[in-house]
Amino acid sequence: MYHYTAIQWLFFFYFYCFFGWCFESTYVSLKSRKLVNRGFCRGPFLPLYGSGAIMMLVVSMPFQDNLVLVYIAGCIGATVLEYVTGVTMEALFKVRYWDYSKNKFNFQGHICLGASLAWGGLTILMTEFIHKPIEHLVLSIPDSILTPVTLVLTALIGADFALSFKAALDLRDVLEKMEKAKEDMLRIQKRLDVIIAVTSEDLENRREGFSDSLAQKKEDFTASITTRVEDLKSNIEGKLESFRTSAQKSPNQYLESVKNEVAELRQKYTRSVADRENVSSLRDFFQRDMIRSNPTMSSEKFKEALEELKEHSNKKNE
Repeated sequence: MYHYTAIQWLFFFYFYCFFGWCFESTYVSLKSRKLVNRGFCRGPFLPLYGSGAIMMLVVSMPFQDNLVLVYIAGCIGATVLEYVTGVTMEALFKVRYWDYSKNKFNFQGHICLGASLAWGGLTILMTEFIHKPIEHLVLSIPDSILTPVTLVLTALIGADFALSFKAALDLRDVLEKMEKAKEDMLRIQKRLDVIIAVTSEDLENRREGFSDSLAQKKEDFTASITTRVEDLKSNIEGKLESFRTSAQKSPNQYLESVKNEVAELRQKYTRSVADRENVSSLRDFFQRDMIRSNPTMSSEKFKEALEELKEHSNKKNE
């Protein structure tokens, strides 16, 4: 059984946060062939590794004399921790900081069988080999030194986490604003389609077609969310230019109310494009660093917007 003070438990947590950062950053940097400051925080700490290490120590305490039970406890404990953390972070920030969707036997992309089995092995490695010399080192440090050092680390890491948390929330807001601008453009495109249809020569046929498809409009709009923004912009600009050319050639073909509505749609489109470009420029360093530090970050709902932000972030960092 582990008999540590609260300060010692806290120091172990910080130590393994740092150890995890060293391991993860080295692995990702070698894989990417460039230096990557991996993780959620800006400093050299990965809270998930610290939490995982403490979890391993806690769940293995009742079974220290039985490696099989230590392994099983590690598998279960780490899987629960990883799932709860993944679901919570996605609910808060609308992105996934890791994703097992491409792995076999995964559940919702947050956990997978391979990772769970590996966690069990790491729990044995942790309790039998890694932690023992670390424990000996930490217990040899006098309380008069360990306590102030731990309190200073608490202040520094707490401030770092607060800044990183805010950056992640701000990044979520950027993604939502980019998606809203895209949805506004989709509505503009739909309205232009209707205007062009009802003012064309085959008005009656088009009206019949629109009447039959009213029930599918919501479904069609949802499906059109997958349209790429650049294709959407090109489509809208083409329709606006076509209407402008047609109105110049045959000014009496369109009612004044139709011309005014198209002019209003043009203004809305211009604002939507400007708003999207403004929020996607990523002027905030912490938001750019959050993306750079998590190259595997993904989002099903904001996939295109997130990829665009990654591209902008890479250009600014270069």
